[in-house]
Amino acid sequence: MSSKYETYTPEQLEEHFSNYLMDSWSYSKVSCFARNEKAFEKHYIYMEPDRRSSSSVAGNAYHAALEEFFSVLQMSGNSRMPDIVPLEQVAFAYINDSVEANQWKLHKTTPTVDACIEDATKKAASLVRNFYGERDLYMSDLMEVTAVESRYEEWVTVNGVDIPLPCHAVIDLVVRLNDGRVVIIDHKGKGQYSDEKEVALVHGKQAITYVLAFEKATGIHVDGVWFIENKYTANKDGSPQLRKFEIWMDADSRRLYEAMLYEPLRRMIEAVSDPDYIYTVNDNDSLSDKAELYAFWARTMIAEVDDFNIPDGKKGIIEKRQRKIKDASLAMISPRVITGFSKEAASFISYDLSMTDMSNGEKIHHILMTFGMNTQVTEITGFSSDTYLLEVSAGVKIGNIYKYRKDIANALNVPTVRIPDDLAIHEGKSYVAIEASKRRTETLKWDVKYLQGHRIPVGMDNFRNVIYWDMDNHSTPHLLVCGSTGSGKSVELRSILEYALAAGVDDVTVFDPKYEFCDLASETVKVYNESEDMYRVIASMVADMQSRPSTKDRHLTLLVIDEFADIMDSKAPDKGGLTMEQYLKMLAQKGRSLGFRIIAATQRASTKVITGDTKVNFPVQICFRMPKAIDSQVVIDEEGAEALQGQGDGLIKSPEYMDRVVRFQGFYKA
Repeated sequence: MSSKYETYTPEQLEEHFSNYLMDSWSYSKVSCFARNEKAFEKHYIYMEPDRRSSSSVAGNAYHAALEEFFSVLQMSGNSRMPDIVPLEQVAFAYINDSVEANQWKLHKTTPTVDACIEDATKKAASLVRNFYGERDLYMSDLMEVTAVESRYEEWVTVNGVDIPLPCHAVIDLVVRLNDGRVVIIDHKGKGQYSDEKEVALVHGKQAITYVLAFEKATGIHVDGVWFIENKYTANKDGSPQLRKFEIWMDADSRRLYEAMLYEPLRRMIEAVSDPDYIYTVNDNDSLSDKAELYAFWARTMIAEVDDFNIPDGKKGIIEKRQRKIKDASLAMISPRVITGFSKEAASFISYDLSMTDMSNGEKIHHILMTFGMNTQVTEITGFSSDTYLLEVSAGVKIGNIYKYRKDIANALNVPTVRIPDDLAIHEGKSYVAIEASKRRTETLKWDVKYLQGHRIPVGMDNFRNVIYWDMDNHSTPHLLVCGSTGSGKSVELRSILEYALAAGVDDVTVFDPKYEFCDLASETVKVYNESEDMYRVIASMVADMQSRPSTKDRHLTLLVIDEFADIMDSKAPDKGGLTMEQYLKMLAQKGRSLGFRIIAATQRASTKVITGDTKVNFPVQICFRMPKAIDSQVVIDEEGAEALQGQGDGLIKSPEYMDRVVRFQGFYKA
């Protein structure tokens, strides 16, 4: 059945979505709204996530392992049965790499992040072992795997009504049985089994949501939905750990479950279409932390929209809602009372220092004291991060501070913190430095006043010292810049180019395969976008370099190569001569004493792209935000870039700074 909203033009959809506080619905949203409206508002309107318990993380890690298992099975056409070891590795990697430090919810039994990780690992290992030992529950009737961890966003009709928001569904597994029936399977890691008598009523609404989205997206008829629960605690009677609950989708069952789903769905849609709707707290909800909800409620009455993680497209409508909430609340209750209430609520949130009314320096001091380490903390305010200088008391092993960096991050409510390998020297004293990212409220604007001859300003550190790349220093001739999309790499290249031009460098060549620097083309700046032109130009530059010893020409020539990973394998148009990479190596090695300076930039931080030779020839290395710690290690030989904020928050390693890695904020030129 087609929905009328599928016929809307993009312009009509944009206008349509502007009337709603969110852009899609899901079973999780409907379930949360029905259970506790304030929790729904917190999670899905203001995008404020809950901390995650070790049990919930173990369940997600189990899902990741099952995705690996059934993906391999699907790709091999059921001919290859994955071993248990790689499944465990996937689960453990999820726990260690995919869960940020500030996502963990600490409890009395798991009071530290390390304790949470240990508990989640044990539970995930148990879930994977249970599944592998009892996988016949899935496999005995399986003919083929149809879809694994599939995502859908579809306009659906529920109970005969076109729902005005698309349904977002993530479906664990779809299989075809030996008898030809198609079944959706949902995996659940549990501490205890659901009551069999309630499963059909509780899970029926979730089942029909999956069926409607999958059938609309694929046109494949679904016969049933299975919920397979895996209990991580061992059954004392030795019975199987996996239990299967089957819901078959005959016509009558479909009508029943659609009717059951429609009532809470309709109420939720009405709420999110009304910016003035008041979301109430359900004090009897055992799945939500009431203290956290009341603390959130207090924040909505005194905070600004930018203090929440609201998507840009929804900030306007929520800002209007926010103003009405604040005007109404402050007319009845003074800000002092609201703030006092917020502190009172936070005092009931155990083990969560991020909710307490302490400075970040006090939080660091407190969390380290709980581990028996006494420190004095000084805060230095930066641009995209703040630096905390720790003066360590006698008898405290500095190495132990590194050990608890995840707990420090958890206390500061940031994904991770960076603790540089080297001690920081400030006003003649040495400190352990802790760097924590923050929402940037100050822009470091490009200004020619920072330029010193051919010393090119790269950015400014948290101590407000300008960081330079000295083009006249033969030990720092070439610059390597790496960073993922949105990290600030391209803005940094443009800033350096503008400073070089202001410094009087009048021979600049830019290899620009992404067409980002075409507006800089001039008599001074030559911009090339095609690989054939780049090859011809770099060959010509090498020839120029070879002639300079005899002509005694030493004028500065700057070559900027953006996305050099994509063009290094380029060969001569006639299939003869050297590769682009070989020409670049010659120019980097010999050109440093003959006036050539090179900036090479890339998004890819693999060892195939950034080789040992590359790093030797490019002694100044800048790394902006990268997805993983290993990417940071490839570029600057230590972790840290995965903890950066983006938008110009960077790390630089240079002989000018004794090969230390220095954090800085890049300049922005409008």
